[in-house]
Amino acid sequence: MKGNGKKLLFLGSTFIVAFVIWTLLIQKVDVQPLGVKGTDIGFATINGWFHKLTGVHMEIYHLTDWLGLVPIFICMIFGCVGFVQLIKRRGLLKVDYDIIFLGIYYLIVIGGYLIFEMSPINYRPILIEGALEASYPSSTTLLVLCVMPTLDEQMNRRMEHATVKRFIKVFVICFSIFMVLGRLISGVHWLADIVGSLMLSAGLFCIYKAVVLLCYKGKIR
Repeated sequence: MKGNGKKLLFLGSTFIVAFVIWTLLIQKVDVQPLGVKGTDIGFATINGWFHKLTGVHMEIYHLTDWLGLVPIFICMIFGCVGFVQLIKRRGLLKVDYDIIFLGIYYLIVIGGYLIFEMSPINYRPILIEGALEASYPSSTTLLVLCVMPTLDEQMNRRMEHATVKRFIKVFVICFSIFMVLGRLISGVHWLADIVGSLMLSAGLFCIYKAVVLLCYKGKIR
């Protein structure tokens, strides 16, 4: 189990480094005023090609926007689990370590989102309600891919019923794929935005999982 934790830590770190490199390349490679109001977009040729290929589908955008509440709801559930444990056990350090790590992990995800909102790398291919919005990385994709795997990971550890665990796993996989593809073909993000979110979310989740494994060692089922 400890060996798996080290492997995940290395994998997560690799994804984070890849994300940093990708972010730097976006600002240097094939930068053209392709965006709305002439905003500069990196990897302009492939981003422009893919955007023309998919077009804009606002109904998919709105659907995935509303479904983005699902991972937020999941965060609230685990927040309540941690709060109940805190009250019953009368001490923060008595709360399950994986729940504490999960809370820290969610805060890091939110922090990453806020950083890129305040320092935009790319702007959306279209105006949203007449406004220019930051587009990189896709915040909805980031939220879904960071949070949904934690639902499967937590339920796999805390539940005994094999059928329920399989159902949750299938739900997490199908929901995540639908959301990523939905944001990809809705036309409200550049292709590079989605790729960046995939790298960052994979890196963050792998590191979170590694920390849990390394701290619990053989105690995790």
